[in-house]
Amino acid sequence: MQFPLLALAFVLAASTVPASAQTAGSGPLTLVEALRLAETASPAVRAREAQLAAAEGSRREAASLLFNNPELSVERTRRSATAPNSNAREWGLGIAQPIEIGGQQARRREAAFASLEALRAEIEDARRQARAETSLRFHAVLAAQRRMRLEQRSVELFDGTAQAVAKRRSAGEDTRLDANVALIEAERARNALAVSQEHLHDAKAELATALQLPPSAVPEVGGDLGVPNGAPLPYGLDQLLASAQALPKQRALAAREDAARARVDVERASRYPDVTVGLNVGREGPADGRERVTTLTLSVPLPLFKRNDAAIGQALSDATQAEIERATATRDGQAQVRRLWSRLDSQRERVARLQRAMVTASTDNQQLAAKSRQAGQIGLLNQLLVNRQALDAERDLNDALAEFHTTRIELENAAGWSQEGSAR
Repeated sequence: MQFPLLALAFVLAASTVPASAQTAGSGPLTLVEALRLAETASPAVRAREAQLAAAEGSRREAASLLFNNPELSVERTRRSATAPNSNAREWGLGIAQPIEIGGQQARRREAAFASLEALRAEIEDARRQARAETSLRFHAVLAAQRRMRLEQRSVELFDGTAQAVAKRRSAGEDTRLDANVALIEAERARNALAVSQEHLHDAKAELATALQLPPSAVPEVGGDLGVPNGAPLPYGLDQLLASAQALPKQRALAAREDAARARVDVERASRYPDVTVGLNVGREGPADGRERVTTLTLSVPLPLFKRNDAAIGQALSDATQAEIERATATRDGQAQVRRLWSRLDSQRERVARLQRAMVTASTDNQQLAAKSRQAGQIGLLNQLLVNRQALDAERDLNDALAEFHTTRIELENAAGWSQEGSAR
C-alpha cells in the first residue's frame, strides 16, 4: 500500500507546481512567452484586478431603484382600564421610505460607472507596463548574451595569439616583450569575459523578478537583438502623438475626473432634503369598539444648520485634483514621446554608421593583419591593435543595439503603440 500512496503524493506534488514555472522550464524562453508570463504574474495587475469586486459592488448598489432601504416598524400596545370589558390589545404596522429628490441617484450611477471604467483602464495600463518592463529586461538579457559570446571569441583570439607568441619566443623568433604583451591581452580578455558573465547573471535575475520567478527557474533566453536594416519605422511621430491620446492611463484619468465631477453633483444635490413617506396600519380601541386606523405620513428635514458644505468642498477639491492630474499626464506624455522619438532617431543613425563603416572596416583590417603577420610585414603589436579595434567596434555595436531597443520599447510604451506580443 505504500507504493501507490507514494505515487499519489508525487502526482499531487507535481500538480501543485505553478503553471508559470512549468512553462518556463520547458525550453528556451521566447519574448512572447515572457510577456504572457509577466501579464499573469504581475503584482500590479493582480492588485488592480482584486479591486474589481469592490467597483462592481458599488456599481450594483448605485444601480438599485432607491439608495436608502425602507424601514419597517411593528407596534403592539396593551390598554388596561377599571371599566369592565375596557381592556384592549392594539397593534400597528408601518413602513417608511426615504426618497431623494435632488437627482442624487442618477449622479451616483454616473460616478460608479466612471470609477469602474477607470479601474478597467488601469488594469489594462498595468498589463502594458508589465509587458514593457519585461520586454526591457528580456532585451537586456539578449544584449548580455551577445556580449558574452563576443568576449568568448576575444578570449579564444588572444589566447591563441599568446600561445603562438610563446612558441615563437621559444624558437627565438619573438621577444619577451611580445610575449608579455600577448599574455596581458589574454588576461584582459578573460577578465572581460568574467565581467560579461556577471552582467548576464544580473540581467537574468532582473528578468526573473519581472516574471515573479526565482532566478534558477529562468531558462535560457532564445532570440537575438534585431538589427535596424535602414528601412523606415512602422510609425511616425504624428502617429505616435495621436496614439498617446488613447493610452489606457489617459482613459483612466479621464474616467476618474468624470467620477469626481459626478460626486460633486451628488453632494450638491444632497443639499435638498430627503422626503420620507410612511404608511401605518393598525387596530385601536377596546374589543367591543375596535377601529381600523390608516395613517399616511410625510416628513422633511429642515436644512437650516447642515448644508453639506464640507462634503461639497471635498468633492470639488477631488475633482480639481483629477483635472490637474489628467492635464499634466497629457502634457508630459506628449513631451516624452517627442524626446524618445528624437533619441531613437539618433540611435538608429548611430547603429547604421557602426554597421556601415567601423564594423566592416575593422573586420576587414583584422583579416588583412592576420595575413600580413604571417608574411612578416607587421609586428605583434600592430596585429593586437587591429584585433582590439575590431572587438571594440563589435562591443560598440552591441551597446548601440541595446540602447536602440531600450529606447524603442520605452517610446512604444509611452505612445501606446502595439508592443511585441500584444497586437503584433
